[in-house]
Formats: sequence, C-alpha cells, structure tokens
Amino acid sequence: MPTHLLETPEVTLAYDVHGPLPAADGRPPLVMIAQPMDARGFEALRSHFPDRTVVTYDPRGLGRSIRKDGRVDHVPDVQAADVHAVIEALGAGPVEMFASSGGAVTALALVTAHPGDVVTLVAHEPPLITLLPDARAAARAGADIRETYEAKGWGAAMAAFITMTSWVGEFTDDYFARPAPDPAAFGMPAEDDGSRDDPLLSDRSSAVTGYRPDVDALAAAPTRIVVAVGEESQGTVTGRTAVAVAELLGQRATVFPSHHGGFLGGEFGYAGQPEAFARRLREVLA
Repeated sequence: MPTHLLETPEVTLAYDVHGPLPAADGRPPLVMIAQPMDARGFEALRSHFPDRTVVTYDPRGLGRSIRKDGRVDHVPDVQAADVHAVIEALGAGPVEMFASSGGAVTALALVTAHPGDVVTLVAHEPPLITLLPDARAAARAGADIRETYEAKGWGAAMAAFITMTSWVGEFTDDYFARPAPDPAAFGMPAEDDGSRDDPLLSDRSSAVTGYRPDVDALAAAPTRIVVAVGEESQGTVTGRTAVAVAELLGQRATVFPSHHGGFLGGEFGYAGQPEAFARRLREVLA
C-alpha cells in the first residue's frame, strides 16, 4: 500500500493507493472520502474490494494531512480543491467515488467545481441541515453541542452529539426539554481534558453542515449522483438530510444497510455491516 504525500502551498495531503494504477481491471479507481473521519475509517470497507484499485485520503488538518495555511476550519470548497488535486495526481480520472458524511458534502462541492473528475458519486448521508424543514431547530441543537463542548469538554459534548444524531423526527420542544445526557450512560468520560479542537464538536465544521448545494451545477454535470441513506438512519438527522438532498436532485434516496457508519468495522466502537454495505455499493456502482 503506497502512501503518497502531495505538497501544495497550503497543505501536505496524505493519500493511499491500494492496487495498481492504471487499475488492472480497466475500471476507474474507487476513491473513498469522509470528513472528519480520515482514511483509517475505510479499512473494513476497502477490504471487501480486493479486485479494485481503491484510493483513500486524510482531509486537510486531519490525520496525516498537515495544514500550512494557519486555519482550522473545514470548508467544503477548499476540501473539494484538495480532492481535485489528488485526482489529478493519480492521473487516472475520472474516478468513481464513495463519500460519506462531511465527505459527501465535499464530493458535492467537487462535482460542482470539477464536473469531469467523477463518473459516479455515491453520496452517503451528507449532513446538510440547512435543507431540513426544521433547519433552525436543527441548527440550535448543533449549537447546544458546541456550547456544551466549550463549557464541559469532550465527554459531555459527545453524549449530546449522540443524543442529537439518534433523535428521530424533527427537533421539537420535547427535544430541547430533555435533561442534559449523562456522559457515563454512553461510556464517555465526565472529566474535562481541556481540549477544544475536536472537528466534530467545535465550530470548525460549521461550514460543512451549512453548505448549500448548487443544484443547477450538479444537474448539468456529467456525473451520475446517487444519494445513499442507511436503513437504520431513517428519521434521524442525517437520514433526513440524505432524503432532502435526494429530493433536491429530483431522486429518491437509495437505501444502504445499517446506519451512518454502516461501512465501519468494530475498530471505532460503532460497528456497522461492512460486508453487506460493500455488496450494496457494488450493486449501485454497477
């Protein structure tokens, strides 16, 4: 597995190429991206594609990709430019792409800016809360997590995050009337370690959830876009955002096995169904 470092004036991007280039089967490379998760999260899913050349990468400022621009925010258009640079460095585009969570938002920005880079995009549960009918309430729920993080630290904020992302339906007064969740109930530490740089719990990824897709540009692109939703995500915030994005693009969301992390193995304590997920991804790509 060769690991490559792509140097730009703003960042050193680390990406991994699993398999030969050009691909032995003549198919495009299969690029897997996420955010804020880095390449490590795709180990289980990638293992079910031994016949494909798979490319994974660490977004700027995450994992092995070191920023030089002095910034800490995660902006979809900036990350899209990074992915475009990686695809150009591969010299094997256009690619097929599986993109999950914030990575799916990056991928939509990529297709908007560089429509010739991707032949098929599977965008798995992009968390675009601005598209929800209860967008203002969803934004308030997200703000509560960030305020909890600032006030109490990682464990309390992660408990609040799990509570938010597990909530089924719109964020109503009943949601906001709930007592603050106990971190211990979720196996999280109650102690505050003092850090405030988590990209999921701080305001560093606000530009991701606040991104608004350019529908006209996406419709004009030659890329085949498939919006995916986990069968266990139906009604949760990322399940609802996936449905909203699909409707915006004039389609129905394509159901995949498991939940928001359905492609994960058990290495992060949030195991999905990676084998079944991979089978479904093969079907959709075909």
